[in-house]
Amino acid sequence: MERENVWEKYPKGKKRDSVYAFAEDYRKFISDCKTERECVDEFVRMAEKEGFVNIEQVIEKNMEIKAGDRIYANNMGKGLAMFVIGKEPLASGMNILGAHIDSPRLDLKQDPLYEDHDLAMLDTHYYGGIKKYQWVTLPLALHGVIVKKDGSVVSVNIGDKPGDPVFGVSDLLIHLAGEQMEKKASKVIEGENLDLLIGSIPMEDTDKKDDKEKVKEKVKANILHFLEKEYGIEEEDFLSAEIEVVPAGEARDYGLDRSMIMGYGHDDRVCAYPSFMAMLQMKKPQYTSVCLLVDKEEIGSVGASGMQSMFFENTVAELVYAMGDYSEIKVRRAMKNSKVLSSDVSAAFDPNFPSVMSSRNTAYFGRGLVFNKYTGARGKSGSNDASAEYMGKLRHIMDTENVSFQTAELGKVDQGGGGTIAYILANYGMQVIDSGVAVINMHAPWEIISKADLYEAYRGYVAFLKLA
Repeated sequence: MERENVWEKYPKGKKRDSVYAFAEDYRKFISDCKTERECVDEFVRMAEKEGFVNIEQVIEKNMEIKAGDRIYANNMGKGLAMFVIGKEPLASGMNILGAHIDSPRLDLKQDPLYEDHDLAMLDTHYYGGIKKYQWVTLPLALHGVIVKKDGSVVSVNIGDKPGDPVFGVSDLLIHLAGEQMEKKASKVIEGENLDLLIGSIPMEDTDKKDDKEKVKEKVKANILHFLEKEYGIEEEDFLSAEIEVVPAGEARDYGLDRSMIMGYGHDDRVCAYPSFMAMLQMKKPQYTSVCLLVDKEEIGSVGASGMQSMFFENTVAELVYAMGDYSEIKVRRAMKNSKVLSSDVSAAFDPNFPSVMSSRNTAYFGRGLVFNKYTGARGKSGSNDASAEYMGKLRHIMDTENVSFQTAELGKVDQGGGGTIAYILANYGMQVIDSGVAVINMHAPWEIISKADLYEAYRGYVAFLKLA
């Protein structure tokens, strides 16, 4: 079933200007927000500006919630749940847009700093599914937080501000790479070799007459001196730090026609951003609208900030309580009766690698929002397989609102596969389907999306919250 190119629906003029304007705001967002913490901070700032109130304030003041109220819950600075209370009772169910805001990257180990032959290095552990060889010889930045013993938090952002230095993982020069070039791609660069070079100047001796043993690792000492001077931290503070290594630089328009965006973290912020923006359009919906943004999807949705935690269910329980007449059965009904778009990216057709795709069941750039009825691997293992009834309802909603959409699978049956948060929400009995934006270079440091698909995803999410 051939789908029209979305750009034809937006001829030059005001309609196409709307696509470009939305995409430009998104481009700036992913340029500034490269970690889950940065995403949550920015979303909270924007949400409060639009009248959303922290649920902690609701609990503290014993406030009563009513239709039209806008509430958000912050999960440890790494996840976010937003609610616009609907006219129907919460037990009737919610319309949920769920996405994740973590992305593949490198993390600093707890004891990362060392010196090797007059070079200061940072030891890393990669996060999520990556091709390790893609992370060498790139300009990289450090983003995150360092928490000191007194509880004070130091924010770190080095490599993305004008004039900042950058860092990188070195690679073997081609002149000496004979053996390396014979290795499998998975072994060309080993995980333990993804260490950052961060300095090479030794610390000067401050007291030439001091008889005490001189510092042996002078380059490392110089880096520690810099960190103490600039951030007030010492080496032990790395033990309570969360520093992420991400590609340095802004997301960029891609293509002579500027129809695409190349940037870090499209997976899955290209779905999280339009989900958030769709929520801002909700005023007094029939059913409670929800935007649920979670962490840890790239490593199995585990931990307190992942989708497998009780955070969302606990937050819904707090809302039911704040509406008066609390009961456990109302919480269970609210969860069971909900409908979800598990908003995650899809693999776009790449003309350079056509053999892994099934042409009739793959996503294409410029064809709109993508629905994946099922994901999983090979025999649908680990998949949420959405019902035909739910898919039929969504088709009706999208056609009613003139939203361009397509359906896809994640490559040919035996090529591999992947998963999302869909199956976790489906455990409550919710109607769930995967939907999102098609991506080229998925999980690479720099990914590519179509601006038209991004805009159509936003329109589709608005339609879902209004009509589901």
